[in-house]
Amino acid sequence: MSFRYVAATLAILSAATLASPTLAASGAVYTMANAAGPNAVIVFSRASNGTLVQSQSVLTGGTGTGAGLDSQGSIALSRDGRWLLAVNAGSNDVTVLSAAGTALTAVSTQASGGVMPISVTVHNDTVFVLNAGGTPNITGFHLTGAGVLVPIPSVQKVLTGTGPAEVSFNRDGTLLAVTEKTSNTIVVFSIDSGNLIGPFISASAGQEPFGFAFGPHNLLLVSEAFNGAQNGSAVSSYQADSGGGLRLITASSPTTQTAACWLVVTANGRFAYTDNTGSSTVSSFAVAQDGSLALLNGTAGSTPAETSPIDLALSADSQYLYSLASGTISEFEVAADGSLSPIGSITGLPASTVGLQAQ
Repeated sequence: MSFRYVAATLAILSAATLASPTLAASGAVYTMANAAGPNAVIVFSRASNGTLVQSQSVLTGGTGTGAGLDSQGSIALSRDGRWLLAVNAGSNDVTVLSAAGTALTAVSTQASGGVMPISVTVHNDTVFVLNAGGTPNITGFHLTGAGVLVPIPSVQKVLTGTGPAEVSFNRDGTLLAVTEKTSNTIVVFSIDSGNLIGPFISASAGQEPFGFAFGPHNLLLVSEAFNGAQNGSAVSSYQADSGGGLRLITASSPTTQTAACWLVVTANGRFAYTDNTGSSTVSSFAVAQDGSLALLNGTAGSTPAETSPIDLALSADSQYLYSLASGTISEFEVAADGSLSPIGSITGLPASTVGLQAQ
């Protein structure tokens, strides 16, 4: 797929989008074309009612694969919203983009430290990239104030499990976790003065641990796809200790849906949501103070039939939830009780589109 095709697709999307809301813009949502050729980040303006309007696309300077990456976190946004990082799985590098809402500028590109980067995470000035090809590894970088990634000497860890899906920091940057969906393991490192201590490897409570998110107090929630078993996916919760150990709290709470692969947690830690690839649905969970899970609604939200949702993002205030599925972004409002109400959708994105982040 050429960049000319991607640009034409985006132009059609812009022209076909419903008229912009008269409400003032209040944020931005980002996704990535991942074209088999020049890669680009696609930017949407988020109105105060949560609906999206396509704004621009920005070349990363790297190349994509033209297909799904089977991962969560292929783009990552710094907590202050200043930097957006995007993996270029086709050219084995990572791009840093300066972000100010919908104003996005590619600043630098750096080799990922391995083959086929599929996930990236950032906390303050530290970045880790998950490389899934060849010998899978995670590689650490220092993010300078100028937006340049500088490899951290000796901060690279080879992964001994198989099928890595995501790398992510906990909320205060003291832990780093990786899910390995084929070997059914969760790998956690503690971080001391920028150095990785570990790994601490735990068996997953359920089969095919995929996407995950940390809640407050080092609570770790992990989606389990169960190899696509019909209506067989689940979510487990763990308490992570400061050394990287995991204590199981809830083992494989069923979504009642198929292939729960992507997971997000609200800012206050009270609710979690999964994208169910095999069911074209979003499931919702209540998260108790002790970290235990209770299914609220297996079909809290729906994406267009047979669109196979592949990523989720919550706005910074957790008032809006976005689901990416086969060239479509479905938009939902999040109620105080965790329920979802559909508010619109964006269509016409390239089929290769992956990754989702929201401000």
